[in-house]
Amino acid sequence: MTLTHPAVPGSLSPALAARITSEGLDPAAVVALVAATLAEDLAGGVDVTSTATVPADQVSTADFVARADGVVAGLAVAEAVIEIVTGGTATVVRPFAEGDRVHRGDVLLTVSGRTRDLLTGERTALNLLCHLSGVATLTRRWVDVVGGAGAAVRDTRKTTPGLRALEKYAVRCGGGVNHRMALSDAALVKDNHVVAAGGVAAAFEAVRAMWPGLPVEVEVDSLDELSEALSAGADLVLLDNMSPATMREAVVMTAGRARLEASGGLTLDTARVVAETGVDFIAVGALTHSAPVLDIALDLRPQAGDS
Repeated sequence: MTLTHPAVPGSLSPALAARITSEGLDPAAVVALVAATLAEDLAGGVDVTSTATVPADQVSTADFVARADGVVAGLAVAEAVIEIVTGGTATVVRPFAEGDRVHRGDVLLTVSGRTRDLLTGERTALNLLCHLSGVATLTRRWVDVVGGAGAAVRDTRKTTPGLRALEKYAVRCGGGVNHRMALSDAALVKDNHVVAAGGVAAAFEAVRAMWPGLPVEVEVDSLDELSEALSAGADLVLLDNMSPATMREAVVMTAGRARLEASGGLTLDTARVVAETGVDFIAVGALTHSAPVLDIALDLRPQAGDS
């Protein structure tokens, strides 16, 4: 089969486009991603199995069902897949909202439409929904572990190419907060910049001189470098691979003059101890680069009269 409705910007219903926008995502970007993933699955041909086994006019209802406990994210994206592959003719019922905790057996979405279309879009919808829900689920685990300690769980740019906006959205659904989206949003002076510029203060001052209104974070791996960064005027400092004891010293040394972010070698087992040092953020690249998917399946309901 070919797509009934062209996957072009503006092809989503106004209601779904508005919902996606309200969640901090670009509807046109979501449509482009969905179109690309559907094209990848069809590879210029048709869904040969569904075309052979399902009558063209058959209509079915299917449920997206959680096979494990977790936090759901990407429902609107899955719905976008259904809208695009069915040309907007399907109906969707949403019992859950983005960021909800869900349990094994919960029906996350119910869709009704042409059976062939639903089966053609099944894997694309599940790939996105399972992955984003996995990111949200892992994020919530970190957030729960550090809850009440005063540190926010923050993501990084260690994202899947092409999926950054969606993965960072899933982090928000899980209760985390986002670091910069792109290299132009804020400056992060890392060790290689320090080497190239000739020192922490020199690197910081070079960025501040060229981009006076831009947020600048400085990475340090010792208390001496922290002192240099604070003296230069840094208001956000990344503490790289420091022990909890050294982080506590860093918090005392900083005395509120800058916000501090812990990074490097962090695990769920050590997250609470790190959060209790007094840092403001915990940077966790694993939220996006190592999150296991949340197991979700699409179950087609039997047709009337089927045994």
